[in-house]
Amino acid sequence: MVQVFVRTPQHSPEFRAVDPNGKVPALVDDEVTVFDSHAILLYLAEKHGRFTPTELSKKAVMLSWFQLVATGLSPYSGQAIHFLHYAPEDLPYAEKRYVKEIERTYQVLETRLGTSEWLAGDDYTIADMALWGWAASAGYVFGEKGLGDFPAVKRFMTAMSERPAVQHALALKAAHTFKAVLDDETRKALFPQNANS
Repeated sequence: MVQVFVRTPQHSPEFRAVDPNGKVPALVDDEVTVFDSHAILLYLAEKHGRFTPTELSKKAVMLSWFQLVATGLSPYSGQAIHFLHYAPEDLPYAEKRYVKEIERTYQVLETRLGTSEWLAGDDYTIADMALWGWAASAGYVFGEKGLGDFPAVKRFMTAMSERPAVQHALALKAAHTFKAVLDDETRKALFPQNANS
């Protein structure tokens, strides 16, 4: 049985028992507990024998691109979004640092997707799922131009939007009401390490 934590505060003892890092998402699948979106993707792909190559050489390609998203695009996008939209003061150096690194990473992805339908080659994998999650927020970093400087990545996102599972995920998101106000309660939930500073 999969346990979903929809209304459990992420810093509560109940949630911290699942994810000691206090971040979402986290998954409890019968007796298995997994946290971090990339770990969850790997776990589910292995469990169901889908979206990850079985041939070692192809799996190595997939893992390389999966990790580029996990260790490059993901943290730098998160930091850019923080300094552009949530930091209590304007810090141009930090904004430039993270946005430029995201641009560099998108250029690497652009080159790859300019010659390959999917990140790992001809087959759709969890690397593509991971990229979609972050590339969907490109407009939050780049503004109106979004992925305009990266046409191959933009083509990829169009192909992703046609997938039924992506449409289902977007419908779930649309049905959920997110808090829109960045008040003290929200800041404490998002950035608990800064609550006392």
